[in-house]
Amino acid sequence: MTIFELETLGGERVLLPGEEGYERASTVYARTGTPALVVQPSSAEGVARAVRFAHDNGLTLSVRGGGHSGTGHGTNDGGVVIDLALLVAVEVDGDLVRVGGGATWGAVAQNLGEHGLALSSGDTASVGVGGLTLGGGLGWMVREFGLALDQLVEAEVVLANGDVVTASDADNPELFWALRGGGGNFGVVTAFTFRAHALDGVHFGVLQFAVDAANADDLYDLLIGWRDVMRAAPDRLTTTFLAVPGFDGQPSSPQIFACYGDADDEAAREAIAPLLTLGALTANTVERTAYAEILSEAQHPPEGVRIVNNNGFTALFDNEAVETLARVYSALPGSVLMIRYLGGEFSRVEPDATAFAHRDSEALIISAAFFPPGAPEEAVEHYQAEWSLLLPHLQGLYGNFSVLASDLATPLMYPPDTFDRLQRAKSRYDPGNLFDQNHNIRPGSGDWR
Repeated sequence: MTIFELETLGGERVLLPGEEGYERASTVYARTGTPALVVQPSSAEGVARAVRFAHDNGLTLSVRGGGHSGTGHGTNDGGVVIDLALLVAVEVDGDLVRVGGGATWGAVAQNLGEHGLALSSGDTASVGVGGLTLGGGLGWMVREFGLALDQLVEAEVVLANGDVVTASDADNPELFWALRGGGGNFGVVTAFTFRAHALDGVHFGVLQFAVDAANADDLYDLLIGWRDVMRAAPDRLTTTFLAVPGFDGQPSSPQIFACYGDADDEAAREAIAPLLTLGALTANTVERTAYAEILSEAQHPPEGVRIVNNNGFTALFDNEAVETLARVYSALPGSVLMIRYLGGEFSRVEPDATAFAHRDSEALIISAAFFPPGAPEEAVEHYQAEWSLLLPHLQGLYGNFSVLASDLATPLMYPPDTFDRLQRAKSRYDPGNLFDQNHNIRPGSGDWR
């Protein structure tokens, strides 16, 4: 690669191997890459120059937003990484907020909190706005405000040909549809415009129960009770069930994380009260706080540990599904179980309104197992065999929580009609599949309507 070729980047900040800042900009949560160069543009036009450079030189192109990227797609070996670290501005105009493509949700929540506003995002402060929004955005107020992508009203996008366009319901509506759930397949989003919500505070905390989650009957009873409470709960209450392995001979004590999306103490107590009757409480940390304070920091697993995870939506979290789940978890004592209860505003969006189609899902079930270095493959196979017992109760896959290879994950993320429409949109906006470092959607033929 010659200096002349680099000059086509037009003075954008370029980091080459060995230079200060290169390693950090080449690293994401799950991987450290060795790209030929990292470009840190300061504008959409700078991103466009970097996109054209990668295309013209036949180089793999990755986009690094917040740098979380559990799949490792935000970096590569031998290609170009567009690091959006300079595009982090958060600009508030009434209830509209324009967010740079490299911003993180922690910074957005902190900024909006100063204006008495909030957006339902994810759980983690350091996660990038871009990747989470384009893939969905299941946050602590998903029942109250919907997904992060449901709050999006406009996007500034650099396409594969280097054009900078606006995507909204009025401008490039098919691109706007595809962006909301189709991930990074269609371009680099350099700015997001969201409609924020008035919020003076939330009530958030953990309820812990004296129940052995490894006992299938006890876990079943607790899950049934929690489900029934949530079926009658107000939309402002979002909860997540969590069971983790026991330590030092202690049983696995399940927890329910609760977020009531309002500062009203009396209303929060009334909404959360039914959860307190589900079993013997050993802890209750629910209290009023600022929304920005409840976003956690990313936890990195110990080096060398192999993580195997699965997830799936369940349209109906009925007794049979709960019973199967309780039996599966009891057979996997070293695993983590998380269940996110949905409904509310999440389910009021029509399934074809965005590329995130599984709107009839009552819950999202997530499982993860951690295997030490040298663990036998039979242990992984046992875990996967147990998880497979749940498959008759599941539909689809949440891509933001999946580290499956693209060819395995992508077909599970979308119903057939949605996937076909995404392929046709891909054919229009990225026919050469330049943006393939993601849960990839390959171009397909046909006319979308």
